[in-house]
Amino acid sequence: MLIQNFFLQLVLILFAARVLGEAAARFNIPSVIGELFAGILIGPSLLGLVEPTATIKLLAEIGIILLLFEVGLETDLSRLAKTGMKPFIVAVGGVTLPFLLGFFVSYSIFDLNLLVSLFIASTLTATSIGITVRVLTDLKKQASDEAQIVLGAAVVDDIIGIIILSMLYEFSMGGGINFFNVGKIILFIGLFLVFAPVAAKFISHTIKYYEERSDIPGLLPTTIVSLLLLFAWLAHQIGAPELLGGFAAGLALSRQFFLPLGAFIHSNPEFSHKVENQMKPIVHLFTPIFFVTVGLSLNLREIDWSSPFIWSLSLLILLVAVVGKLCSGFLLLKDSKWIKWAVGLAMIPRGEVGLIFAEVGRSSQIFNDDIYAAMIIVIAITTVMAPFMMRFFYAYQDKHSKEPRQSIE
Repeated sequence: MLIQNFFLQLVLILFAARVLGEAAARFNIPSVIGELFAGILIGPSLLGLVEPTATIKLLAEIGIILLLFEVGLETDLSRLAKTGMKPFIVAVGGVTLPFLLGFFVSYSIFDLNLLVSLFIASTLTATSIGITVRVLTDLKKQASDEAQIVLGAAVVDDIIGIIILSMLYEFSMGGGINFFNVGKIILFIGLFLVFAPVAAKFISHTIKYYEERSDIPGLLPTTIVSLLLLFAWLAHQIGAPELLGGFAAGLALSRQFFLPLGAFIHSNPEFSHKVENQMKPIVHLFTPIFFVTVGLSLNLREIDWSSPFIWSLSLLILLVAVVGKLCSGFLLLKDSKWIKWAVGLAMIPRGEVGLIFAEVGRSSQIFNDDIYAAMIIVIAITTVMAPFMMRFFYAYQDKHSKEPRQSIE
């Protein structure tokens, strides 16, 4: 029985996320798995109590923006800088390998047409930075070398993915690609990533000035959330993912962010710590909504489980989806085997990014129901299996490794 009242839906989402997240943690499973299953349980797949309405999706979008803000806030730029070109190597490999393998399976083995094959291949390029970061945080590995590499690689992955998606969407609508528009999007994204953190740093000092003089409590979280939403809107306006706005703002407010104009706009670790403490409750409120919504978006009842085509396509696509991302970690030729495996595993989940690609394919009538179902199966399995694989890997590594994982000088 579908619950129509939005407040009851929100109660169910938050309650189910908390209960199943706690249950997962009790069994030493990353809590994100419990939150994803909460969405599957109360959503169309099982109980059918809640559907991912536009309002719920909007709250989930705020959740991912806040999550990426927290990631940016905790990112140590000095450590990220030490990774050098590694995130770009992993990102390019993590896009190219799944794309080529996915296209080969779709076009050559299943004889699907060019546009469908390209859309399937592009869906496999996605990496769910939200799920990966949450799992690494649950495992207390967010400060590790591989986490810094994966963070940079996943951001670059998203940017490349958005460019590919915009090209394919334009091709599907008009039968051709306007390279001027594509070049404009690339330029705008690059400018945003350069100037947004600098602008946010200047704005943060204005916030700090008035926060110290305000007689009304709550100025800091109110203005910081407003800053995040402004930057998310700006990112969207230039054709970039909204989550990049949250990441850029968090990066600027982190304790490790320094400007060339450091003598004029100096860093203030105490203020950054205060921002972190006051924003954490808001982040912890909204991010579970995002993960539950990923589960809500997977309607397993719509899948014809008896179809041989769906099973054969989904299994082969799943294989290349996992292998392609896993191999991207092994492009780090000079790193230890532990970092290679850790990076490759962390790149596997498709999550919300893959769902966006699949939904564009369905809504533009490029995917029929069977192909869409196969892609949903692949996205669901990669999203759910990766946290288990990462947890098993780190448990095995901690038990058997005699060589240090820290390889970044």
